[in-house]
Amino acid sequence: MLHEKTYLSRIQKNEIFNLSKFVVTENFKHHAKSQFPSDYESDIDAIYKEEMAYLQNARVFAVKDESGAILGTIRSLNWDFISPLPIQKMFGINPLLCVNGNAVNEIWHIGRFAIKKGVRDINLLKKLMVCAIAPICQHKDNMAFAECDAKLLRVLTMMGIKAKKVGASIDYLGSETIPVCMSYDGLIDFYNENKHLAESEAVDQAPEACKLPDSVVFGASRYNYPLV
Repeated sequence: MLHEKTYLSRIQKNEIFNLSKFVVTENFKHHAKSQFPSDYESDIDAIYKEEMAYLQNARVFAVKDESGAILGTIRSLNWDFISPLPIQKMFGINPLLCVNGNAVNEIWHIGRFAIKKGVRDINLLKKLMVCAIAPICQHKDNMAFAECDAKLLRVLTMMGIKAKKVGASIDYLGSETIPVCMSYDGLIDFYNENKHLAESEAVDQAPEACKLPDSVVFGASRYNYPLV
């Protein structure tokens, strides 16, 4: 699938439901051959409620085509050390027990990564990952947690992102999902090599929609795996 122009934007409150639907439906398209379970709409509702609760401390991004249709999404959440993270609710893992006594500045959670089936552009994946990890790469004592699809984890490893498995995998939204943590040291090389893919104003600005200049928009295809 070829899209002549795409743009990166910050997702707004009124787009959270569409994002939730996109994440759920694309996961089942990728991993269950578009066979949706009878209760998949409850998954959409659960994700929508969770993301609305997180919104104040979250940075949510989407890559869209010229018509405004979503091609890919990702969200990074700055943990308040109080509200349960998905890794706690899904796996019973306390992030604070995974730091091994190291100093911690901020803990982030990365999730809601999905790419539209048929869109295969490695730069789209890299661009969304740059947006998500940008805040983690601002301090050497920052770290992130995620529940990562097994296929995506292999791709991230090949791209140079170092993620440590912190628990046993489960089946979630039709795919094998693995709990992982990522440190500043495991992310900074990938970030420095790929940050040119996302303009600083798009990555760092307040949560308002923004559009990249034509010089950095891209077209076609290579990979598509979800991180939820």
